[in-house]
Amino acid sequence: FKKYDCYFATEKLKATLNLKEKFKGKFFYLVYGTKDHMLTYPFKLFYNCVKSVFLYFKIHPDYIVTTGAHTAGPISLIGKFFGTRIIFIESFANLTSKTITGRLLYPVSDKFIVQWESMKELYPDATFGGWIF
Repeated sequence: FKKYDCYFATEKLKATLNLKEKFKGKFFYLVYGTKDHMLTYPFKLFYNCVKSVFLYFKIHPDYIVTTGAHTAGPISLIGKFFGTRIIFIESFANLTSKTITGRLLYPVSDKFIVQWESMKELYPDATFGGWIF
């Protein structure tokens, strides 16, 4: 990552807490939320959308590279609207079905990468990248 001027935005989890210190000033947290908590999920998603707008204009990236989930969708769509190139990597966990974010971003991604050959049947224009996770 030292070779490029890159920034990171991810959900605040135990696994990501040490990264903010490692990438000082270039690491941002979004609120963690899953559809398993449908009562709070819409509010968390809305908050992440608003924060994504602010992050986008703060960073104004040339490219957004993402592996998806609910935090990736909003900033990718915002970026696409403003001309940022989108590189989406479909989840390694899916071998035979599309993710919601994959369905949303497949039509707008400049490069859509799958990690399993079987996923090329679902995303025919995707690039097979192998195990990237």
